[in-house]
Amino acid sequence: MCGIVGAVAQRNITPILLQGLKRLEYRGYDSCGVALHVDGMLKRSRSTSRVAELESQVETTGLAGFTGIAHTRWATHGAPASHNAHPHFSRERIALVHNGIIENHDELRAELTAAGYVFESQTDTEVIAHLIDQMYTGDLFETVQQAVKRLHGAYAIAVFCRDEPHRVIGARQGSPLIVGVGEGENFLASDAMALAGVTDQIIYLEEGDVVDLQLQRCWVVDVNGKPATREVRTVHAHSGAAELGPYRHYMQKEIFEQPRAIGDTLEGVTGIMPELFGDKAYKIFKNIDSVLILACGTSYYAGLTAKYWIESIAQIPVNVEIASEYRYRDSVPNPNALVVTISQSGETADTLAALKHARSMDMVHTLTICNVSTSAMVRECELSYITRAGVEVGVASTKAFTTQLVALFLLSLTLAQVRGRLSDEQEADYVKQLRHLPVAIAAVLALEPQIIAWAEEFARKENALFLGRGLHYPIALEGALKLKEISYIHAEAYPAGELKHGPLALVTEEMPVVTIAPNDALIEKLKSNMQEVRARGGQLYVFADADSKITSSDGLHVIRLPEHYGKLSPILHVISLQLLAYHTALARGTDVDKPRNLAKSVTVE
Repeated sequence: MCGIVGAVAQRNITPILLQGLKRLEYRGYDSCGVALHVDGMLKRSRSTSRVAELESQVETTGLAGFTGIAHTRWATHGAPASHNAHPHFSRERIALVHNGIIENHDELRAELTAAGYVFESQTDTEVIAHLIDQMYTGDLFETVQQAVKRLHGAYAIAVFCRDEPHRVIGARQGSPLIVGVGEGENFLASDAMALAGVTDQIIYLEEGDVVDLQLQRCWVVDVNGKPATREVRTVHAHSGAAELGPYRHYMQKEIFEQPRAIGDTLEGVTGIMPELFGDKAYKIFKNIDSVLILACGTSYYAGLTAKYWIESIAQIPVNVEIASEYRYRDSVPNPNALVVTISQSGETADTLAALKHARSMDMVHTLTICNVSTSAMVRECELSYITRAGVEVGVASTKAFTTQLVALFLLSLTLAQVRGRLSDEQEADYVKQLRHLPVAIAAVLALEPQIIAWAEEFARKENALFLGRGLHYPIALEGALKLKEISYIHAEAYPAGELKHGPLALVTEEMPVVTIAPNDALIEKLKSNMQEVRARGGQLYVFADADSKITSSDGLHVIRLPEHYGKLSPILHVISLQLLAYHTALARGTDVDKPRNLAKSVTVE
């Protein structure tokens, strides 16, 4: 969600800024822009199209310079329009880009309007530009340090001044921002991938930091204005992972990468041991009495699945909270709980805020399941398990979700082992099943032709229901989310037993009802729920295990998964739902990788 790139160099940085924006496209955006210091003036180009269109504009105008900033915007304040796109100018002296939300922008806007500033946009960002201009006394670094004290909310900003060439100032609070260190040049970006191929020397700014980038130096002060030393890390960001190859869309590529991603996530796991999660894990796991999971969206559904696993295998009570709701209600803190956050990017603003809220209530035992080892979430938590999904470009999560599930299953087994509830035989059996997952997933992917036939039917619908029971109810939720995200079909999921308590009123022959039917202890109950749908003329589309004894008939369509996979069955069943959503969206002609109104990395509240 929104992306920043900035640079100070002795060469034309326009190609670097534009390439950085292309590498940040996966985050989601609806406008983009670039601003440069050119012959003592500020020059910019903005577009409500893709970065490729912005690049064409820049080539046409010949925009080039040694100091500049660039941005991809996901609209919050103000519609996706050219006048709302970043960078924003103030009196042709200050140029600024911003990620985040300024909560007191109305108050500041009124103050600045009274001081004579004219606003050209509806954004909260333009307020920051004018505020810095108003406070400017000749030293941009000092001015930004003072200006950010007036801001309430979350921000990552990059700003430069007409009167100070070869200088860019960055600041962050609640939104990620990194520094790229070069030879006689320095860079800013939202994440290291934007700078792949430019520099691998990265500084991760901390909360409240302000950084002064010049040609030969990078100077950081902390939230108190004191000089701060930040470690320079070598980070190899693999931009090549974002190449499409033979696939039509990144989402399709990422669905088919799941056997590899899960294999990589399990690399080195030869047995169950607390050290998989960090050196302090055994001591922490031994002393906790419950688990609190905090997450959003798809990661929340991974948490719901983990609740079934942890309570069944480790017999520890689990609460799963939507992160954006958790810190705004009166909850009862438990200092003996393990707080688990789940995030693909590790920068999800709602989840980070929920984590900090839990810690403020003395819930200090923290663990994150995350796909980015250098993210804020990993730095904030005592323990971590890094999934190895690789770069996920498609907004609708696929391989990030299944690798999260694998990590959470390992956590379930580890908690059980520490509590003496996992025998050696059980451990060996579970590890064997985990190791076999890539092969089992490949067999599900081979069902794609059958799923395509279903998708052609789904593409003509505007509503769908998804049903699951027990461990597979969260997977039904995830399947419904995938369909609505990328095909724009309204889809809802329910525990199958809840159908008769209301949702059955929606069932007609025009309502497809997707049912997850593993051959587990609830299969006979599920068959009864399916009969309720058939009796009302509903069309059932059932993903069944090979041995579940459900056969196709009028109004009952069945695709058989190759094998039943016990407690790991959700990982196989969700693959089929991902394929159904993808091919339905394909048939409807939607933008699969960049669905409307959505962003990949949600770094605002």
